[in-house]
Amino acid sequence: MICLLAGSMIAPLMAGAITLAWTHSVEKIVWEEDWRSTPAGLELVEARVRGSGAGMEPPPEVRLVNGVWSWKPNLPPQAQVIMRRSGATADWRICMAGQCRPMEAYVPPEADPIVMKVCDKP
Repeated sequence: MICLLAGSMIAPLMAGAITLAWTHSVEKIVWEEDWRSTPAGLELVEARVRGSGAGMEPPPEVRLVNGVWSWKPNLPPQAQVIMRRSGATADWRICMAGQCRPMEAYVPPEADPIVMKVCDKP
């Protein structure tokens, strides 16, 4: 299961796989990453972007599917993913089973940074 940590607060997402989505601050283009919980850590399964520019260039192995650039990033499982909130853009979005909600649905809107990790077993 995946958890979000905001200071001492722990928000279990009750899911072993999520899509993390956000809108690029300059290009105003949506970026999505599919993450799943594994025994080795968080695995980045796929990344998608609906355009390019300003640090958003897709890698050479990218494929265009229905107007969306998609690829499998070459990244080992991560112990944690740290997300920052600048306040200059819309909040991160967490999508599970086709439903997306802003990060503030899980952690306080002023919490920064937010750490995503595999939940500790009780």
